[in-house]
Amino acid sequence: MNQKLNKKRVLLLSEGFGSGHTRAAHALAVGLRRLSPQVQTKVIELGGFFHPTLAPMILNAYRRTVIYSPRLVGIMYKAQYKKSLNRFTQLALHRLFYMQTASMIKQLRPDAIVCTHPIPNAIISRLKRLGLELPLYTVITDYDAHGTWIADGVSSYFVSTDEVKNKLLLRGINTESIRVTGIPVHPNFLKAHDRAELISRFGLKPMPTVLVMGGGWGMLGHKEFLERLVGWRDRIQLLLCMGSNSDQMETLAKNPVFDHPNIHLFGYTNEIDKLMDVSDLLITKPGGMTCTEALIKGIPMMFFTPLPGQEEENCQYFTSRGFGKEITALADIDHEFEQLTNCSPTSTIRKNSSPYNNNNMDTDCSRVLMDLLSV
Repeated sequence: MNQKLNKKRVLLLSEGFGSGHTRAAHALAVGLRRLSPQVQTKVIELGGFFHPTLAPMILNAYRRTVIYSPRLVGIMYKAQYKKSLNRFTQLALHRLFYMQTASMIKQLRPDAIVCTHPIPNAIISRLKRLGLELPLYTVITDYDAHGTWIADGVSSYFVSTDEVKNKLLLRGINTESIRVTGIPVHPNFLKAHDRAELISRFGLKPMPTVLVMGGGWGMLGHKEFLERLVGWRDRIQLLLCMGSNSDQMETLAKNPVFDHPNIHLFGYTNEIDKLMDVSDLLITKPGGMTCTEALIKGIPMMFFTPLPGQEEENCQYFTSRGFGKEITALADIDHEFEQLTNCSPTSTIRKNSSPYNNNNMDTDCSRVLMDLLSV
């Protein structure tokens, strides 16, 4: 009984605008529980939790904007780059979330709150100004520091690199409040799997293999891009991941062009770590979480049409350090695929230069948070 009462409760809040934010929350939750049985965790996407009907509509509108009006996303990102959430957004959050969130916190009685998305971060920040006495930890899930992440009352910011730390310092954040921990990833990505066993399990062939992610956000809806990939199907094994985009999955499954023994279609899966282990190259949108997972797995990356804003910043970070290459023309795909079929290396991942092997890092996110919780 006393042991149960002494457990630390950690509430991790996220939002569903891109899967990376919530994946980071779950990864951190798993890491904390593995470090100590004295920690209880709960991950909640506030929008879907409180507004299960409205949230999918908002997310779908955002997804359509990303797919069909990416320039608008970039304009909005840059316009707010040095600013916290504006008053209109704060008013909307107040009407949608504040009272419900306060009630939820009262019921769950957490000892600390971790936010992996700017929206819940702003909500908890306001509740702290209104009297909530709980430590608030903010995990920035990109390789940039947008102004919307900055909020009053944050006890510590967990950031990916020293560069992001320096950007926060320029925003007036105290150096003692910033921890360079890297972006938390699920412990499964730290495991090395037997490639031959996985090839057999997934029904694959021992041949050059390319993993393509980003289908959930329309990447596999680009006709010319798909045609270029399919043109290599006799020499390259293609693993196409659609994520939660069931419409795209159905469209490709019905297309006879994709009915080929070297093309494998995947919907939502929890085995991306294993698919990375059987792949020689990853083509993806440069989301912070996916790129971090690939970096840890040591898989070369190619980036397709980075979204203006944080994806451009992520792309710049990874390409400038030789961790990947941006696809500026479809001929770039031919060049890399040709090298794969000739058994020569593509982009060299310099593991010793990875932020996850950087001696300046405070250590991984879960261990740092564990120390702050004094478990």
